Amino acid sequence: MARLKIRKGDHVVVIAGRNKGKKGDVLEVMPKENRALVQGVNMVTRHQKQTQTQEAGRLQKEAPIDISNLALEDPKDGMPTRAGWKILEDGRKVRFAKRSGEVIDG
Repeated sequence: MARLKIRKGDHVVVIAGRNKGKKGDVLEVMPKENRALVQGVNMVTRHQKQTQTQEAGRLQKEAPIDISNLALEDPKDGMPTRAGWKILEDGRKVRFAKRSGEVIDG
């Protein structure tokens, strides 16, 4: 299992599949399945039975999408980019966008 470059809270772009071009924030990462939940992407309809607390009906919710279909969004121009690691002068190890060189986190 390889270490994933995408984390919870990242802004990502879908680069393949029926949701290609959509952007969203990562809600959850599942490294064992190599999948991620992205807000507003890969929406599916679930039929909900009525309970004491919840009304019956059809719910729209996100389904997991494969990590290989996602790319980090470049902080500079919003385009898909790959991520790299570098160590700053103060000793912190941060991710950076290979497209523009901008630091992603930190």
